[in-house]
Amino acid sequence: MAGKADTHGPLIGAVDQGTSSSRFLIFASNSAELLTYHQKETKQEYPKEGWVEQDPMEILNTVKECIEKAVKNLNGLGLSVDDIKAIGITNQRETTVVWDKQTGEPLHNAIIWLDMRTASTVEKLLKKTPQQDKDCLRPYCGLPVSTYFSAVKVRWLLDNCPKVQQAMDEDRCLFGTVDSWLLWNLTGGVNGGKHLTDVTNASRTMLMNIHDLKWDDHLCRFFDIKKEMLPEIRSSSEIYGYMSDGALTGLPISGILGDQQAALVGQSCFKQGQAKNTYGTGCFLLYNTGTQPVESNTGLLTTIGYQLGKDKPVVYALEGAIAIAGAAVQWLRDNLGIINTSAEIETLAATVDSCGDCYFVPAFSGLFCPYWQFDARGIICGLSQYTNKAHIARAALEAVCFQTRELLEAMNKDSGIPMKSMKVDGGMTQNDLLMQLQADILGIGVVRPSMPETTALGAAMAAGSAEGVGVWDISSQSDNPLTTDDFTPAVSSSDRDKRFVKWKAAVQRSMHWAESEQEGPAAPADGHWRTLAGGLFLWSSFGLVIAAHLLKNR
Repeated sequence: MAGKADTHGPLIGAVDQGTSSSRFLIFASNSAELLTYHQKETKQEYPKEGWVEQDPMEILNTVKECIEKAVKNLNGLGLSVDDIKAIGITNQRETTVVWDKQTGEPLHNAIIWLDMRTASTVEKLLKKTPQQDKDCLRPYCGLPVSTYFSAVKVRWLLDNCPKVQQAMDEDRCLFGTVDSWLLWNLTGGVNGGKHLTDVTNASRTMLMNIHDLKWDDHLCRFFDIKKEMLPEIRSSSEIYGYMSDGALTGLPISGILGDQQAALVGQSCFKQGQAKNTYGTGCFLLYNTGTQPVESNTGLLTTIGYQLGKDKPVVYALEGAIAIAGAAVQWLRDNLGIINTSAEIETLAATVDSCGDCYFVPAFSGLFCPYWQFDARGIICGLSQYTNKAHIARAALEAVCFQTRELLEAMNKDSGIPMKSMKVDGGMTQNDLLMQLQADILGIGVVRPSMPETTALGAAMAAGSAEGVGVWDISSQSDNPLTTDDFTPAVSSSDRDKRFVKWKAAVQRSMHWAESEQEGPAAPADGHWRTLAGGLFLWSSFGLVIAAHLLKNR
């Protein structure tokens, strides 16, 4: 065992709590090699149209289960739990949890980042601003007023859940993103748990001033949220507390990064101008802008990239956020049943050599960057009798690529330095067809690491390099980049531009579909096709019969 431990060096664990699963991964600090992991899927609940929730206790319990089982896996590798020196946490961002600090019980289900229930809350908040300007808070927090961010979700909870409002009035209510909820519980909960967050997660709440890295009085007054319920803000790499129970009792938790910022670190994007794109439930392009924030003129977000130590400089990023990427594939699987597993979409889409002039705008939760149009809804257009399910599958993949091109074009305008290639990571990147389509539609190279777990790796790097742990040399990681698979464009510029123009036309057709709460209820969206341009409308049971006929193998 000692020989193997010497080869790998000290080990670092990383909690990766995402929208669809929880995982615990264990890395070797000497080589950044992933040694073992355990994963557990988590359930999403949809109480109403546009609402997406998760049980905070399930999130916590699946994390604990993954830690215990991954640690047991070490025995089969000839390694000991004693070789693990620290733990990092990376998490789905913006997802909002409120709980009672006296009992430790959640006061409501977690409201997931892509939840749309706060559309009416956004409208009310905008009425408080001059000219109802959704960008009025950008100088403070770098973000538009949108359903996406945590402060809006907290405001909805306070307005609609008397139990949450009462707990706040009685100073019992704690708010946190998923990292804070996990950290508080893993370090003791009601028995001294640490109520902290890091600068990357705090920068996604709309409550932190991105210039001084503090909860902002003006922002808290705007949302009418008490500072007392907010976690203390720390850097992304320092010892926050120690595990209070389980196989890793006593180990320091010393790294926290929101998942997209963790991937930025895991991809070693430490130089200004470096960028990465992560393909998961959504899709997120982050561009390192250095130690000064860059204001976007194209609908991108100004956010914190990382701060790797309390005495280290803060690095900023521009971010492009897409709400629906892998979630569109899940929709084809779960709602329409045209594939049995998400992995099958590559095989199905490859049976045709084009989308057959079919375009899919998956605006299930509105459109994020660069539009910030929360009343947009999904549309499939350009259908003909020639169209079959393979064309729709390919159009779903191309939708991810077109949305990414929109982000890239906005990023190039804001930065003034066009990207020559793009680093990618996330579960969807294992789809070779998607990666080739992405290179074709962007017109630049796409670089995929052979080790895809860069998000968890970033959290491990932050934890292992923290003062007081000091077993991971981040500079050596930058000097020895991950091995990669490269994809280069294989279509003409005229072809990609022609397709992109049609995509933009399809996007315009998706706009302003959902009615506001004041105007009346929005028409059903989840589980139904809203509008299929080309004369075909699918609605309720009759529409589903037509859909089944259309999607048969031809």
